[in-house]
Amino acid sequence: MSQGEYKPRGKLITFEGIDGAGKSSHLADVAAFLGNHGRTVLVTREPGGTPLGEKLRELLLHQAMHFETEALLMFAARREHLERVIEPALERGDWVVCDRFSDATYAYQSGGRGLDRLKFVQLEQWVHPHLQPDLTLLFDLPSVIAGRRIAVQARDLDRFEQERADFHERVRHAYLERAAAAPQRMQVIDAAQAPEVIRKLIQETIARHCL
Repeated sequence: MSQGEYKPRGKLITFEGIDGAGKSSHLADVAAFLGNHGRTVLVTREPGGTPLGEKLRELLLHQAMHFETEALLMFAARREHLERVIEPALERGDWVVCDRFSDATYAYQSGGRGLDRLKFVQLEQWVHPHLQPDLTLLFDLPSVIAGRRIAVQARDLDRFEQERADFHERVRHAYLERAAAAPQRMQVIDAAQAPEVIRKLIQETIARHCL
């Protein structure tokens, strides 16, 4: 880019879905796909993405707390993430691919925990009133199948993954409710399909909506 040439603002693509849906396994593929189309890509995650956010992530995933405290810490980490990582990248013209964003808070804290929807809306409008993802890929999978996938993983599970099946079912329904309210932004991917089928669907969806 020559000196003084205008570079358009970047785009924000987010990945969402219940634990075990397999969304995170496609992040690197999407970054490579966008890179092949000439985009500079930043891959990040929530909660996390900054030194402070990563410390909050450890608390959120492993420390028991009141569900409203949980929601407040999620948005505190997000505010830091936006200020220090996401917004600067978008202003540079980079594309940001983020593993979870505010849709996750709606699904987990409102849908799963029972946080009042109005409180969620107030926090969302406070923390990022003028920013929503350009595209959200929602990896949808029945909670029973997702639970089986989690059960065979040889690692310690965080406190969200350890929740009962009815919690994950509430989270799933909240995600689908959110997607129905924002059909242009949120595209539902059937996460029960073979990885290569999902990969192709993701690329087609990004090309159709963003490229």
